[in-house]
Amino acid sequence: MKALPRLRHLALAFALTFAAAGHAGQAIPTTRALPADWYPESIAVGPDGTFYVGSWRQGAVARLQPGDDVPQVLVTPGANGLSNGQGVLVDARRGLLWICSGTLGYTTVPTNPSALKSYDLATGTPRGSYELPDKGYCNDLAEDERGNLYITDSFQPRIFRWRDGDAQLEVWKEDAAFIAGSDGYKLNGIAIDGNHVYVSTVAAEPYLLRVNVQQDDSAGKVTRIDMPRTLKNADAIRSAGHNRLVIFESNAFGHDGPYGGQISMATITGDKSSELVTLVAGLNDPSSGLIANGRVYFIESKYNLLFAHKGDDAGIPRHVPFDVQSVPLPR
Repeated sequence: MKALPRLRHLALAFALTFAAAGHAGQAIPTTRALPADWYPESIAVGPDGTFYVGSWRQGAVARLQPGDDVPQVLVTPGANGLSNGQGVLVDARRGLLWICSGTLGYTTVPTNPSALKSYDLATGTPRGSYELPDKGYCNDLAEDERGNLYITDSFQPRIFRWRDGDAQLEVWKEDAAFIAGSDGYKLNGIAIDGNHVYVSTVAAEPYLLRVNVQQDDSAGKVTRIDMPRTLKNADAIRSAGHNRLVIFESNAFGHDGPYGGQISMATITGDKSSELVTLVAGLNDPSSGLIANGRVYFIESKYNLLFAHKGDDAGIPRHVPFDVQSVPLPR
């Protein structure tokens, strides 16, 4: 029988990496500063504990290496046609950094068609670009244990897949279930847990969606996973172990004010969440995060400062501070 995709045990690997750093006498910081005016959208971590944070406004990626207090700009603004920096993924086996490029503007760089971009993980040198067809919008991505990438589309009801040697993205699953709300947006975050691919919708809904991965790697049916309440615009999703998901509720449309965002952990039982625990609340657009060293690291995107000045770039506040924060992950 062909092995089904399994989520890489990255959390364990990162925990071991951080533990080793601790034994070497290096303190493990729980908060890290980002460049000013970064307006981060997504964050990823490498096997050595280095954080990579994309900028939605600058069209760039910052690198936070262990032991360094000052972030470095690894991918320079607009490199390889990067516009709105969306989902970020570290591909250690290929030595690549992947990032989705969006088209919504509010940037300091030109807006280009939405695409999945890749860069050299060590140098930030551009490596590849895969444009989404039919004016799709590359939002977030996840990787299975064999290195296949799965990408969400926010403008069309599709999940794409990319495999080694592919010259373009292929539609892995297209389904009407990915259409939610009246704002016209479709999918947002994505995570892999065993032979299940979980996705969130851009609209605030009381559910996530799960796609079964078949033995031949094709997509099975889409199942609605009901939550105890409406999620506040579930953005990134991260696996916290079998049937546990950390959900970053960005509150992207500000229904509960600028500090209505929160991070929650769901325990999945069958086709519903039997438990939904709030890990931290009162956040300003927590669009993404990751799990490492027994903690949940996250960013606050502060998009309301951008959206309040549509068409008025000069009015956007300058020198806004951003950072990477963290809270303990419940056992």
